[in-house]
Amino acid sequence: MQEKWQKFLASLRRCSFRTGVIVLLCAIPLYILSFVQFLLPLSAVAKGVLWTILFGLAKCCQYGGLTILGADGYRRLRQWMKTKKKESGNKAE
Repeated sequence: MQEKWQKFLASLRRCSFRTGVIVLLCAIPLYILSFVQFLLPLSAVAKGVLWTILFGLAKCCQYGGLTILGADGYRRLRQWMKTKKKESGNKAE
């Protein structure tokens, strides 16, 4: 089991930076849907099942995206955000 898990993580790490960002962005609508579904006229059991599924999928996307990005991708994303912040500050002047 441990060997299969390591192979799975290795295959996620081989994905590109762009794929990691896309997977992370997929988590946002899933988080929104997991809480908006409480407004639907469904039974409490159905709402609980829907919340569990949607919230679980959102967490999978979040952690999968972070695994794809890895530490280097996280640094790259942070650097890009700093650069954008500096550029927007220079345009205001």
